Amino acid sequence: MIKSFERVKFKKIMSESSLFERESVKENVERFIATLDRKKWINKFFAIYWPLKDEVDLRTLRKKYPLALPKCNSNKRIDFYVWDDTPLIKDKEGIFAPNNSNLLNSRQISYIFAPCLSVDKKLHRLGYGGGYYDKLRANKDWRLIPCIGVLTSKCISKSFLTKDEWDIPLSGFITNNKISI
Repeated sequence: MIKSFERVKFKKIMSESSLFERESVKENVERFIATLDRKKWINKFFAIYWPLKDEVDLRTLRKKYPLALPKCNSNKRIDFYVWDDTPLIKDKEGIFAPNNSNLLNSRQISYIFAPCLSVDKKLHRLGYGGGYYDKLRANKDWRLIPCIGVLTSKCISKSFLTKDEWDIPLSGFITNNKISI
């Protein structure tokens, strides 16, 4: 019940974020990637997401980096696939996803960039309620992959968000004015 209220609140705040703020987040994601040791991500993929309304759009990273996109499957889980040139399809949640057989495992992903409605000081992420990222990261191999929240600074919660026992904190977050990893 409280999480539903938090989702409504932060969806509204997210909708008030400007294109300039969202573009600044994307630029900070690129700055962060530029600081990484190339040896740690060469021959691996950065996992991003297909943006929903008002989310930060990281798709232009495809011009510079190898990317993976999630596909929601019928088990209410996400799998990451190589984002190649094959046409995308809508997955079980109606979100564009790869339509290829290039399924990636955790050893092939260097970082996961996850969309957030909000994040708090303990790095608890508020998402849309499907639990996809928590289910993925419940697996110890996937939990080893740094998961970075992507959102505008307006969406950082000033108080602690409601936490369920299955919620797994992020490794950090990136906003339009902060890289906190």
